Amino acid sequence: MKNQEIANIFYEIADFLEMEGAQFKPYAYQKAAITLETLEKDIQDIYKQGGRLALLKIPGVGGSIAEKIEEYLKTGKIKYYLELKKKTPVNIKELIEVEGLGPKRVKVLYQKLGIRNLKDLEKAARAHKICPLFGFDEKTEKNILEGIAFLKRSKGRFLLGEILPRVKEVYQKLKSLKEVEKIDPAGSLRRMRETIGDVDFLVISKNPEKVMDFFVSLPGIVKIWGKGPTKSSVRMKEGFDMDIRVVSTKSYGSALQYFTGSKEHNIAIRKIAMDRGLKLSEYGLFRGPRMIAGKTEEEIYKALGMDWIPPELREDQGEIEAALERKLPQLIDFKDIKGDFHCHSEWDGGANTIEEIAEVAEKLGYQYLGIADHTKFLRIEYGLDEKKLALQKKEIDKINLKLKNQNSKLQVLQGCEANILNDGSIDIKDEALKKLDYVIAGIHSNLKMEKEKMTERIIRAMKNPHLNIISHLTGRILKRRDEYQIDFEKILRAAKEFKVILEINSYPERLDLNDQNIRRAKEAGAKMIINSDAHHKDQLRFIEFGIAQARRGWIEKKDIINTQPLEKLLIFFSQR
Repeated sequence: MKNQEIANIFYEIADFLEMEGAQFKPYAYQKAAITLETLEKDIQDIYKQGGRLALLKIPGVGGSIAEKIEEYLKTGKIKYYLELKKKTPVNIKELIEVEGLGPKRVKVLYQKLGIRNLKDLEKAARAHKICPLFGFDEKTEKNILEGIAFLKRSKGRFLLGEILPRVKEVYQKLKSLKEVEKIDPAGSLRRMRETIGDVDFLVISKNPEKVMDFFVSLPGIVKIWGKGPTKSSVRMKEGFDMDIRVVSTKSYGSALQYFTGSKEHNIAIRKIAMDRGLKLSEYGLFRGPRMIAGKTEEEIYKALGMDWIPPELREDQGEIEAALERKLPQLIDFKDIKGDFHCHSEWDGGANTIEEIAEVAEKLGYQYLGIADHTKFLRIEYGLDEKKLALQKKEIDKINLKLKNQNSKLQVLQGCEANILNDGSIDIKDEALKKLDYVIAGIHSNLKMEKEKMTERIIRAMKNPHLNIISHLTGRILKRRDEYQIDFEKILRAAKEFKVILEINSYPERLDLNDQNIRRAKEAGAKMIINSDAHHKDQLRFIEFGIAQARRGWIEKKDIINTQPLEKLLIFFSQR
């Protein structure tokens, strides 16, 4: 699919235009990019079926943008984009990944110091050439070096949310082959890690040669690392590697267990086998020369005296002991989620109307949908003030009346994602907050606060009687910035005391809380909620990433508030 390729170009065009100080154009390209990367249909198919007119029907795609999509589909390039790159020859995508650097600062660095890429940036920062520039200082320079170091640590890893759609596409193509009897992804992808290094597929086939030929001829391959009779390895244009192995039916389960990992989990499992006089490998579980298990994972774990362990738990973090004692948690599942409380509409710059988002929520079988648009502090996000929230309430009331007349089970709730200011106050007046169905609040500024001050800032916000949910508590952006400093245990105690719910944010770049913090919150008895943080109607599906994160944190249905019917939720909110 060309969707992501074009979306990436549009994001860069938006950055170049912002660099030039353009007022409205950057947002138009960003909006089109969000729409394209979340489209379920292939943009090529849309164009083939209806030409430019069909492109114009896509939300956020006007005449100029449709023209550029058409140009790319026909020629593989966009002249306008190439002209922008030629005008300011910087690797803007690479540079703005450094926390604190936006397009305008990148322009200053290029004009004053000739900085074009990350290597130039690090060299200039280490030579202390950045701090004397207008708008920069020693603290900025220090933050830049810290940001570069963070990016280096994340190098070679890909976001689960980036890689999974592409893997699903490849998986479906392989699965459709008549020569493929069974196929599963393995490795960190099967464990649903938040970042992925490479992708492994395991296959059962009586004709592996045909499978290998098909695999190495997949679209999007830029290099074939190796092709053998039962194993092949390729590099995809997105930068990650994919391997495929054909294994025998009798060893499939043991191979799947072995290649799923983690390494630490496998070492512990092999030790249990050895203690019982057995040998476990990718080929099976053996007592001497005799194979006693291997066809399925379930029989491997059963032969070792334990329950089958869900892949998300396989990190040697107590799951083996729990499996031996038959005490594994009954992990939450997609079907348990009854609604989403963190969705952004066109009211704050999102791509869709509330009604359009509600249509998708209905298809997902949700009982409730919460609209939580940003409030006024985030002006860049078209944040809502008290008057706009009141107007939005009227629209939501009309939508709910329409849904009721249609005998829909869905109810739309009005919330907001307010901002926790530096002193812990909320950027919307209490009189307006109390009229909402619920309130989410989060940190969106001044992320470098000292640990004690940041902790107190969040706890003071929790004391506001109208606040129900804290969004993306630790503030991390995967592969871009680390968590800000907080006393997590202190915040957990406050969340429990004040009945404030902690969000598991499903947005692929956040996945915040992380799995370890989720587990700590569960053990502390804090309530949590899984939200998508969708800015486009098709991003409601991001909830699957939050569910995966929750599963990795040992979460059960009872731990998550939006597995409850709406009546119980509203009672819980009112207890504040």
